[in-house]
Amino acid sequence: MRSSGVTARATREPVAVKVALTVLALGFLGLFLVVPLVAVFAQALEKGWAAYASALREPMALSAVKLTLLTAGIAVPLNLVFGVAAAWAIAKFEFPGRNALVTLIDLPFGVSPVISGMVFILLFGRQGLLGPWAQAHDLKIVFAVPGLVLATLFVTFPFVARELIPLMQAEGTEEEEAARVLGASGWQMFRRVTLPNIKWGLLYGVILCNARAMGEFGAVSVVSGHIRGKTNTLPLHVEILYNEYQFQAAFAVASVLTLLALVTLLAKTVVEWRGRREVSDVD
Repeated sequence: MRSSGVTARATREPVAVKVALTVLALGFLGLFLVVPLVAVFAQALEKGWAAYASALREPMALSAVKLTLLTAGIAVPLNLVFGVAAAWAIAKFEFPGRNALVTLIDLPFGVSPVISGMVFILLFGRQGLLGPWAQAHDLKIVFAVPGLVLATLFVTFPFVARELIPLMQAEGTEEEEAARVLGASGWQMFRRVTLPNIKWGLLYGVILCNARAMGEFGAVSVVSGHIRGKTNTLPLHVEILYNEYQFQAAFAVASVLTLLALVTLLAKTVVEWRGRREVSDVD
């Protein structure tokens, strides 16, 4: 008991140190998080609610919103399927090329989004490797919606898989093996054993994937061609407005992305809380 008390006193920081660290952390968050958020909404509402609503109802802005939702609506479900399949294969099975697959999943984290966009230009552009084939089959990929989806898929596909791989590895294979012995099919095993164990991690990965898909700029900027009303997502539309000195409209549209980020942060917090609560209830 005496040694534990000595250890507790030795590791207890002075009050002044605690206060200084807390003030430093809060000051950092206020300077680099709260102040920019306030600035975005202040600039967006600088000319009043009427100008704010007008900027959001502008046809090009509505087109950008629809295209952003469409791109995320295609990329996120595909990454969900890929992420679950890749994580299940990596965590539950041993096979040749397993380590290579893990490395490839991490590839978008190590490659600049702009470079990934250039890769799609080199593949599907007019003078690209597959460009003549695409033209012969009347397939428009770059400077069109398919190119935006492909670029978004590439930069976002690690999020779901990377969230699930360590979770599935920590759970092991005992429950799946028991279900198999009891006669469960592959689908029954996944639906009744695997999915309930990974549901919070899966939802967390989908939230992060969706946030990145809607906010992606570099890759989609390269493959979009910046065609107004056709290939401009919300981040690209903000850039165009800002470059044209339409600052209030640019910040109004940017506030939509900011709200989406705040909703994502709230959803992420709720998922983390529910996951910890469920684990504590089981324990």
